[in-house]
Amino acid sequence: MNIGFIGLGIMGRPMAGHLQAAGHRLGVVQHRTPLPQEFTKAGAKVCQTPREVAENAEVVILMVPDTPDVERVLLGTGGVAEGLKPGTLVIDMSSIDPIATRAFASRILELGCDYVDAPVSGGEVGAKNAALTIMCGGSPEAFAKALPLLELMGKNITHVGGVGDGQVAKVANQIIVALNIEAVSEALVFAAKAGADPAKVREALLGGFASSRVLEVHAERMIKRTFEPGFRIELHQKDLNLALSSARSLGMALPNTAMAQQLFSACVARGGKAWDHSGMVRAIEALAECELAE
Repeated sequence: MNIGFIGLGIMGRPMAGHLQAAGHRLGVVQHRTPLPQEFTKAGAKVCQTPREVAENAEVVILMVPDTPDVERVLLGTGGVAEGLKPGTLVIDMSSIDPIATRAFASRILELGCDYVDAPVSGGEVGAKNAALTIMCGGSPEAFAKALPLLELMGKNITHVGGVGDGQVAKVANQIIVALNIEAVSEALVFAAKAGADPAKVREALLGGFASSRVLEVHAERMIKRTFEPGFRIELHQKDLNLALSSARSLGMALPNTAMAQQLFSACVARGGKAWDHSGMVRAIEALAECELAE
């Protein structure tokens, strides 16, 4: 198929690469930095605008950072919407506002096109290994069209419901991950403050009911002090902002999500917006005046 892919960042680059490796023809946007050679050498069509990408595509996939970026790429001057032909499928794999997603989808559907929101979880490692968890919202027909392409990028692919429901699931995912990081941070700092070896405590907990992927992966980062980002704090803050703003519109409270956001903000105040989100432990360490590495 002719696929337009917009957003060749840390996640988008390997995702697009899997599509190209499967034989699909890519159209990509020329950015300020040169395009990765693996795409151009394999025949990717270099376009100047999102509109040009859409004009040459049967499917357009977006993987950009935030809600305003999706709005600009889709609906701005020279955007995807200006180049769409009826029947084109738009798949937004960014993690953005569920309410805005429904508004964007409505505009695309009015053009006679299909729309699926398909945010992902799994980070850079999942993207490189084509092992992403993908949460989808859209009509059953649109999801069926998208599924063969999504299967080239992920393994756990769920049709959650209508348009926007994929984004709702991703926000829920980010709430759980943030609170799990916070819980693991507290537990390990407590262990260190009490005089125990946090690495040994982690080892013991991995065999019990407290075990989790965060305890397995992120606790090791905390102990080894490897905070180079797999997923940056500033991006997790963006996702928690989506959770908190959506909660306000729904008239509900997310008290522990708000606390996790404040702990991330404490890290940012210390210059940590680009730390991996496991770096939240540094805020807990500061409160306890105790570092795991001591």
